[in-house]
Amino acid sequence: MMFSDVEIKLKKKNKILFSRDSECLQELIKLIQIQNHRTIVMWALDCAVLTLANFEGKYFEEHRPRKCLNLCEEWARGKIKMPIAKQAILDSHAVAKEIEDSEYAALCHAIGHAGATVHVETHAIGLVFYELTSIVLKYGNDNYAKPVSDKIEYYIKRLLYWQKNTDKLELEWANFLLDDTRPNKEKLLSEKQKL
Repeated sequence: MMFSDVEIKLKKKNKILFSRDSECLQELIKLIQIQNHRTIVMWALDCAVLTLANFEGKYFEEHRPRKCLNLCEEWARGKIKMPIAKQAILDSHAVAKEIEDSEYAALCHAIGHAGATVHVETHAIGLVFYELTSIVLKYGNDNYAKPVSDKIEYYIKRLLYWQKNTDKLELEWANFLLDDTRPNKEKLLSEKQKL
């Protein structure tokens, strides 16, 4: 079953219901592994805009997740240095610990991981793990399969869009994101786990 690991994690009351081993994520993970860092950054920050809108729909007075995305975008463009963005990422994760709302806390973690994708590609999948966990919590044990499947399909479509368009946009980039000789860290992690 496509969600068998999610069912197990739900029964164990795990906080994160998805992992790199989740059957439902294998196509997306393989697609992430063949992208350059810039494409993954654009994809993660783009996808997190909806995540943020969902969060702010309930917690409209909490600005740290938005600040996280804004500063990480500036970091990706080379306008600020990592320590400023890193603090904003940590602040987004801090919101998750402060609110007593598992569904929306997961969204804060998802936003933090989206921002941290600027640092390393392996954070991109954190956006997915946490946002999908939030969807399961929202729809409940019996009704999450379709919304989760729809979201995964959305992630794949957006990643294919950014694969095609990231470099066509001629955006300004931090120097470290322009180095296409660096290997994809998500792919390296996968290869290491197979050993």
